[in-house]
Amino acid sequence: MIIKKVIMEWINEFQVWFMSLGEAYGVNPIIFGAIYVGAIPFFTLSIAWLVRNYRLQYSIVPPVLSASFFFVSAYLYLIIAGENVPLWVYGVVVGMLVYGGWSTYKKVKSKIKEEADEI
Repeated sequence: MIIKKVIMEWINEFQVWFMSLGEAYGVNPIIFGAIYVGAIPFFTLSIAWLVRNYRLQYSIVPPVLSASFFFVSAYLYLIIAGENVPLWVYGVVVGMLVYGGWSTYKKVKSKIKEEADEI
C-alpha cells in the first residue's frame, strides 16, 4: 500500500510539473502531445506515398513536403504558440529535427532499396 501511495504521489507531481511547463511557456502540453501523436499516422502514410511515387517514377516533392510537415507539426506549434521559450529548447528541437530527418532519410533509402530488390 505504501508503494502504491508513493507511486501515485510521483505521478501527481509529474502531472503538476508537466502542466506547469505549458503555463510557463504559453503552450498547452495536451495539444502538443495530441499533435505529436496524431501526426504519426499521417507521417507514415506520407512515407508510403513517397516510396510509391519513387517506385512509379512520379514526383516525390508532394510526399516529401507532406512528410516534412507532419514531422515538424508539433514543434511548429511550440515555436508559433510558445512564449519565453529558452534558447536551449530551440537547440534541442533543431537537434531532434536534424536527427529525425537523417533517420527518416536512411529509412526511406532502405525502403526504396527493398522495393528495387523486389522488382
